[in-house]
Amino acid sequence: MEKLKVHYSELGLSNTKEMFSKAMAGKYAIPAYNFNNLEQLQAIVTACVETNSPVIIQVSKGARSYANETMLRCMAMGAVQMAREAGSTIPICLHLDHGDTFELCKSCVDSGFSSVMIDGSHLPFEENVALARKVVEYAHQFDVTVEAELGVLAGIEDEVSAEHSTYTKPEEVEEFVKQTGVDSLAISIGTSHGAYKFKAGQPVPPLRFDILEECEKRIPGFPIVLHGASSVVQEYVELINQYGGKLEGAVGIPEDQLRQAAASAVCKINIDSDGRLAVTAKIREYFAKDPKEFDPRKYLGEARKELVKLVKHKNEAVLGSAGKA
Repeated sequence: MEKLKVHYSELGLSNTKEMFSKAMAGKYAIPAYNFNNLEQLQAIVTACVETNSPVIIQVSKGARSYANETMLRCMAMGAVQMAREAGSTIPICLHLDHGDTFELCKSCVDSGFSSVMIDGSHLPFEENVALARKVVEYAHQFDVTVEAELGVLAGIEDEVSAEHSTYTKPEEVEEFVKQTGVDSLAISIGTSHGAYKFKAGQPVPPLRFDILEECEKRIPGFPIVLHGASSVVQEYVELINQYGGKLEGAVGIPEDQLRQAAASAVCKINIDSDGRLAVTAKIREYFAKDPKEFDPRKYLGEARKELVKLVKHKNEAVLGSAGKA
């Protein structure tokens, strides 16, 4: 049976154009939360409705495969409906995080995504440009926004893995944006993927705000994105370890640095690991305290509640997006 082609507007979704222009004018960042399952999605939408925050719900290639692309489309539509029935008009964007091929991006556009990222950051400059331009030419026919990346982030998250980071070269951003026609650009200024961003016990190196400022000067008013921006909340790391986990030396980006970035040209900040940690911490705690329980609604319900709390905190205290929808 042929897969159904759907435009994102039929699902009630928004692309990132208006979100980003408002975020830049208002000096805040749109939260982009990764999800893999129903409970994570419910928590993200609930928290964004309660804080009246615009939101980007995003999935990696692996998460899309895990959830099943047809099921995912229905979940996104359900997320919008859930928000509307709660009396909220917050814009919700469904975004592909770290798309690695033109074919994957095309498939996401065809199945109702309102935004896609093509990540050719590991390729030579000219090849990255050519790949991004090809995705832009296809996606823009359907008013789907496109994000690309210049520079490489270290760390591991789903399919994305790099041992060393390469800072974005500000002298390349202008040419890249002009040649590709992308709608936003992820840059590397010292953030990192995963829960092990830096060596434990050593001071966390500050983000390279000089690179960010130089990029901002070269592409004024252009939306910049930060990946790998989880703070690796220590309360969750400790809880996981207390109840049998082994997360030794998990360290993230200080929240005050992210707040500073959100008040500049950075208008999208990606958060994945913090959500995973919150969910895992609560499930481990629940199993340890109530080993007889086997109803998934009980322990997943606790995890969902904790994730709502985390997302509300990020929107209000870190990204500044609360009340901006």
